[in-house]
Amino acid sequence: QVQLVESGGGLVQAGGSLRLSCAAVGSISSINYMAWYRQAPGKQCELVAEITDYGSPTYSDSVADRFTISRDNAENTVYLQMNSLKPEDSAVYYCSAEVASWRPESRVAVYWGRGTPVTVSS
Repeated sequence: QVQLVESGGGLVQAGGSLRLSCAAVGSISSINYMAWYRQAPGKQCELVAEITDYGSPTYSDSVADRFTISRDNAENTVYLQMNSLKPEDSAVYYCSAEVASWRPESRVAVYWGRGTPVTVSS
């Protein structure tokens, strides 16, 4: 009943920028945290950035000076602005959110998007 839909990935040259979006759709009562993870081939999945329901962000050390996470609670959407991209940023980026829903019954669960690929060329 709840789905996360990512968009905005693509191919960009090193030093360029991309803006990722993730919209939560369904029978949503509220959304707690929203986050972005990424996984590159042969590497473990890592947390990139997270934002609370009040808008307080946290970042991994590798992206803290280049990426910005934000959210629009009215639209149930989280964004990731990625600047000064490096080849090592290439990965599939996944949106995650803790969502309170009301159908088929009231519950709180963590949901994941299908991922949007980002490729940074050198």
